[in-house]
Order: sequence, then structure tokens, then C-alpha cells
Amino acid sequence: MLDACYNPSAVQAAVDLANTLKPVKGEDELETVEQLRDFLDEHSPAEPADHGAGRRWRLTRADLAEVRALRETVRAVLERANTDAVEAAALINDGLRRSRATPALRHDHDRWRIEITSDTDRCWTHLAATTLSALASVIATLGPARLGVCAGPACRATFVDLSRNGSKQYCTRTCAHRASVTAYRSRQSAR
Repeated sequence: MLDACYNPSAVQAAVDLANTLKPVKGEDELETVEQLRDFLDEHSPAEPADHGAGRRWRLTRADLAEVRALRETVRAVLERANTDAVEAAALINDGLRRSRATPALRHDHDRWRIEITSDTDRCWTHLAATTLSALASVIATLGPARLGVCAGPACRATFVDLSRNGSKQYCTRTCAHRASVTAYRSRQSAR
């Protein structure tokens, strides 16, 4: 079984990809090929073996369009997993099929692990294989309730809860603090 807790960077890449779209603010941090390059540099998905060390993806507008479509899938999985796990699983499975995801057994630091990769040379397929398999791992390991959307009224950011108790409701401490202050002020004004 894949273990999400051993690949938190892939889980974080999925969340970060979904959160490049900020629906409440109407902002999109993935509108240009350069923004895609920056995202990939920060999240470094595996590049095809024939690129060699130090080479980078040759990104096009088509790659940007595919990654934006992948973002919609990842965001839908994060939004729906808690309420409709079957639909979330269908989205993950479809995305993994489209990306031609392939499991590979790797030896890493004295332990064996399964890594999901893609056998194509397109950046979106590698990103899809990495992010969707990480979300699948969380669902299989910890359950679909660990994926969610921030409970903050002015926030629609997504999150994955890898904590021990699984009680996360907010994307960040900032959103949790804002909700706490709002609740406190509401109680004070009710007096």
C-alpha cells in the first residue's frame, strides 16, 4: 500500500497546485508559461530520463492548458473527497489513466517504496501521476475526510490533513485565528 505520510512533498504539491486558483479573490497564479515554470521549479516533478541532469522542461501554452485542466481535477478531488469519496476516486482514477501513470519500485535510504511516474515526456503527465497518486494514497491510508476546503468564510483554499488526530478545518493558522476572533467577537456582541 502506498503511504502518503512518506511523500508529503507530493501531497503538498497537489494542494499548492489546487491553490494556485483563488476563487474568492478571483486570482489565478497559473496564467502564463513562466508562472508554470516557477511552479514546476518549486515543486520539481520528476523530469523525463532523456532530459539529463540540469535540463528543464520545454514548456508551451499547450502544457499550461493541460496543467490548468489537471488543477481543476486536483481541486475537485480535494473539494469532493470528504462528501463524495466515490466521485473523488473516479476523478483520480481517470486522471491517472490519462497520464499513463505507472508504479515503479525504488530503493531509497535503506527502504523500498513505490513511486508513481508517467512514461511520457509531458510535464503535466508527471505532475498528474505525482499529485493524483499522492491524493489516492492519503485516501487509502488515512481516509477521504483528510482532504478538504478551508472552513474560513472568506477562504476556499484546499488542504490535506496529515496530522495524527485528523481534525484540521482550516488551510492555515491564519484562517483558524480569523475564525476564532470572529467567533469571539460574535459572542461578545451577543452579550
